[in-house]
Amino acid sequence: MVPPLALDIDGTLTTPDHRIDPRVFELLPEWDAPIAFATGKAFPYPVALAHFLGREETVIAENGGVAYADGETTVVGDPDAAWAVVEAFRERGGEIGWGDGDTVNRWRETEVALSTDADEALLREVAAAVDDVEVVDTGYAYHVKSTGVSKGRALRVVADALGLAADEFVAIGDSENDVSTFEVAGESYAVANADAAAREAADEVVEDGFMDGTVSVLERLRERAE
Repeated sequence: MVPPLALDIDGTLTTPDHRIDPRVFELLPEWDAPIAFATGKAFPYPVALAHFLGREETVIAENGGVAYADGETTVVGDPDAAWAVVEAFRERGGEIGWGDGDTVNRWRETEVALSTDADEALLREVAAAVDDVEVVDTGYAYHVKSTGVSKGRALRVVADALGLAADEFVAIGDSENDVSTFEVAGESYAVANADAAAREAADEVVEDGFMDGTVSVLERLRERAE
């Protein structure tokens, strides 16, 4: 049988221009094992992806701040501390960078995401003055979050809810927020566009990037299961 999967979304299931690759809708609906969509995006995004794939809504959102599996939601992290950092950042001239609507943060429950156009050096300086808060660069946003929150920790929660062990999962990702997932999954792959942290932590870096790389892993796992 094919193994359960822990799949990052941006940079892993997408094209280089940030669109969901259409092959997601060909390959994932019939994957005969649980799939946990593990992302830095807010909770509604991975839920919607799972819904439109016709799959169980098994998700890890906000870099592990929110986990949902088998009808149970787990929320960890201190959003007040994250917002305190962002407000101090604003007071010193920093900007979140998403425009007036800011749908990026509208539904977040545990962290704050800033555009990569934001002043990273200033943001990190402000965050360093606050206990138990860190800044994670996913390549798509700067996430201000509690230090104890991670995708890997959330994967353990999700696996337990499904009656599985975290090391039964195969993880695929592309950035530093996937490192903790790689550490707890039994097998891990970084796609070719992955950052240095993900490449170092993965069991293997595949030759192709974005969804091309993910497809190559899925094909290998299917062949191995036959």
